[in-house]
Amino acid sequence: MSAIATVVASTFLIAACGVGSDARPTLVGNVATTTTTTRPPYTSRVAAPIADEIAVHAAPDTTSPIEMYPNPWPLDDDPTHVVPQVFLVVSQRGPWIEVLLPVRPNGTTGWVRARDVRLQDNNYRITVELAAHQITVYDADTVLLQEPIAVGTADTPTPVGSYYLRVLLRAPDPNTVYGPYAYGLSGHSDVLTSFNGGDGELGIHGNNDASVLGTDATHGCVRMSNDGITRLAGILQLGTPVEITA
Repeated sequence: MSAIATVVASTFLIAACGVGSDARPTLVGNVATTTTTTRPPYTSRVAAPIADEIAVHAAPDTTSPIEMYPNPWPLDDDPTHVVPQVFLVVSQRGPWIEVLLPVRPNGTTGWVRARDVRLQDNNYRITVELAAHQITVYDADTVLLQEPIAVGTADTPTPVGSYYLRVLLRAPDPNTVYGPYAYGLSGHSDVLTSFNGGDGELGIHGNNDASVLGTDATHGCVRMSNDGITRLAGILQLGTPVEITA
């Protein structure tokens, strides 16, 4: 893993988690750096662009892209607050890579040219079971961490689906609803199209009230223990897959 340069962000990226904050979190994170030719079934792949922008196409072999994604991408209006662009790989068709995109609707994919990205192996993965109020983090086929969580309420449910870790923020004050760290996911709330000035992004983060763990208490994000999120913040790289099930 290689550490990303630390910068200061003006607001939390994660907007659908709970009470807003004027605190200035610190952007942190890790990016996978190893690649193998033979991958066991638990190994995912992350596509990291190698240039300062990458063309995403609607289908392989199309001439014009549907979107140009900057690399790194801006967290806010400050040009120094940027995050390395990564995508979770879904499939490959010859010289084309299908990737999961961090856009609405959840589950949207696009295609990038293999020559435009560096493919990286990742043995970590996260599963979130909503009914069981449980998060499980795996390192290969070994359980690294398993603990109770708080999830979305009936009015603002946590949407099931496949996502990936897109950004990691460290809070200057660990005694907020976010706890000491917050991972922003590639997905969005199905109910909240905007929240506290943001786009209703999903996240996994700590908490300031451990009594809510094991309950439906959030605006869609996943809250876990502060010890647990702190441990993960030192281990998981951006692009790690997150599977949320009912």
